Amino acid sequence: MGRIKTQLVKSVSRKLLDKHGEDFTSEFDKNKVLVSDFSDVSSKKMRNVIAGYIARLKKSGV
Repeated sequence: MGRIKTQLVKSVSRKLLDKHGEDFTSEFDKNKVLVSDFSDVSSKKMRNVIAGYIARLKKSGV
């Protein structure tokens, strides 16, 4: 079983995908850089969680 993502992570990820969906890929390291460029996430851990969730969404075909 996976970890539960908070509503903040899901909403920020969906907003970033709506605005910059074509830039994100299914690779975590590239998404990590893009999340820090496109948003003002305050902590490194939150940036990594959002980048990982976006990578997971991109792998599933969103």
